[in-house]
Amino acid sequence: MLLFLSGGSLWKLALPGAGLAGFLVFAWRTMPHVAARIDGFLNPALGESYQTEQALSAIANGGVFGTGPGDGYYKAFLPDAHTDYVFAVLAEEGGLLIGGAVMALFALIVLRALARASEARAHWVQLSVAGLVGLFGLQAAINLAVNLNLVPPKGMSLPFLSYGGSSLLATALSLGMVLALTRREIPKLPRPPAVVPQREVMA
Repeated sequence: MLLFLSGGSLWKLALPGAGLAGFLVFAWRTMPHVAARIDGFLNPALGESYQTEQALSAIANGGVFGTGPGDGYYKAFLPDAHTDYVFAVLAEEGGLLIGGAVMALFALIVLRALARASEARAHWVQLSVAGLVGLFGLQAAINLAVNLNLVPPKGMSLPFLSYGGSSLLATALSLGMVLALTRREIPKLPRPPAVVPQREVMA
């Protein structure tokens, strides 16, 4: 992403992209746990998609308004409900309203940071902000896509919502650097003129 944003040609990205695609095929063919996840995603009848099925059931059970805080049913049967599938629990108890608000908030953070980066004069600031917020947005997008059965399970936490101290610390530091790079300097007010004592004026 940074290579493309810095002005690199798409042809320069073709070779790494082909290498990544080849590695994924290699992992699918040689690593049993990777093959199980991909095969279970492509063919749910294999019985390898239990987590995803429970997540989708939880989201569907929440409906528009949700079951209420603490009243979720499927979180008792959903593995990793506090980490990988915390969005499914949130959508069941908060419904489409809360789930949609969370997704909109992630999108707002990314778009707002990119908009502020576009105003920066230094190109390195633009690239730094784009890289940091890109990591944040991509992590959130992958977690949400897993919960919605759009991609195979990845074991990636949802920023600021999933349980885990190291993930929370890393995300907070990343967005803290984004704030530092995009902050506006507050102009200093001019100093008021010195007041001359009345006695000196009369003298």
